Amino acid sequence: MVKKVIAAVVLISLLTVAIVQAMDKKAEPGNPASQETTKTEGLQIGAKAPDFELKTLTGETVKLSTLKGKKVMLNFWATWCPPCKAEMPEMEKFSKQVGKDVVILAVNIDPQLDVKGFVNKNGITFPVLLDTEDKVNGMYQIISIPTTYFIDSNGIIQNKFTGAMQLAVMKQFTESLK
Repeated sequence: MVKKVIAAVVLISLLTVAIVQAMDKKAEPGNPASQETTKTEGLQIGAKAPDFELKTLTGETVKLSTLKGKKVMLNFWATWCPPCKAEMPEMEKFSKQVGKDVVILAVNIDPQLDVKGFVNKNGITFPVLLDTEDKVNGMYQIISIPTTYFIDSNGIIQNKFTGAMQLAVMKQFTESLK
């Protein structure tokens, strides 16, 4: 009986190791299977950024198409998201350094929570847009947050970053925009 239990534990352990290794191999950067997965997630680089109109926390309306001629860093985030919270101070620093040709827009996907309290507590001064009907989140095919699109002055998506960004990455991607 004990031998059967030990054999079952060993068998399950080996099976678990095999599954984990197979998943790790699939997620390797050089593996074409993992590249195919990232190709189908979200909007593609080179695509026209879908136009939208959302209200800010202060009640102003922002329409993406009216920003043509400017570079746009379009960030999707939520108040409960740890990586989103981690990148907000970096985004605030960046907002103080950019010129008038760069616009930072932070689209909040959980407006039913205390977004205004979060913004005030963290001293955020760049525009925070509220996606109350979850339409823009869907248009941009957001799968994980934070996700940031870098849109050039012609309204074309030039880069996409998923995860918490550092200040240097924000600078690099916006400087490469036309």
